[in-house]
Amino acid sequence: MPQYKRILLKLSGEALAGAAGYGLDGETVKSLAGEVAAVTAVGVQVGIVLGGGNFFRGVAPAASGMDRVTADQMGMLATVINALAFQDALEAMGVASRVMTAIEMRQVAEPYIRRRALRHLEKGRVVIFAAGTSNPYFSTDTAAALRALEIRAEALLKGTRVDGVFDKDPLRHPDAVRYCRISYTEVLTKSLAVMDATSIALCRDNRLPIVVFNLTTAGNIMRVVQGEDVGTLIHP
Repeated sequence: MPQYKRILLKLSGEALAGAAGYGLDGETVKSLAGEVAAVTAVGVQVGIVLGGGNFFRGVAPAASGMDRVTADQMGMLATVINALAFQDALEAMGVASRVMTAIEMRQVAEPYIRRRALRHLEKGRVVIFAAGTSNPYFSTDTAAALRALEIRAEALLKGTRVDGVFDKDPLRHPDAVRYCRISYTEVLTKSLAVMDATSIALCRDNRLPIVVFNLTTAGNIMRVVQGEDVGTLIHP
């Protein structure tokens, strides 16, 4: 029995790149889409926000010397590419989905309208929110927190390369300790780099739980949805 009826899943662009670290890896996209399909099959309504770092990131070295607003807008367009690829993978599996963009591009996706997004979710369609918030200086983490609140998601699921939130980078420090549960305030005061401060504060102010988990372990999305003790729960 799923613990959550409606979730917002945040995936980084790099998660879609697989081992290559850049662009789109077809097998990785198909695998992740399969996990989302399995979750929808048990009746969970799913919204997704994808990053664009596998193509372009506004704060990346590649954007050095570029106007920040222009660079961020390029990053937003990269998220649309990822959203269309993920939609294609879902629909190949028979899962109805819609891409909604914060920047209008009606030839390829629907404009983001909150009430329309809610209707899609209620009809069992996966909704992929692209182009961030349409505003520069805001990350896709913040977009994920905002969309999660707007669609009244019961939890924000953040997929990463590690098993949750640690007191230091576990990829560099073998002795890093994982938190099973931690408060929003602790994440902010300890400067734990799991999501940007704006997104954490937004979730804190609205008491939206965040589950940070290892996306590279097959089946983890389903485990989180079913309430298993996976990753780290960030809560009031």
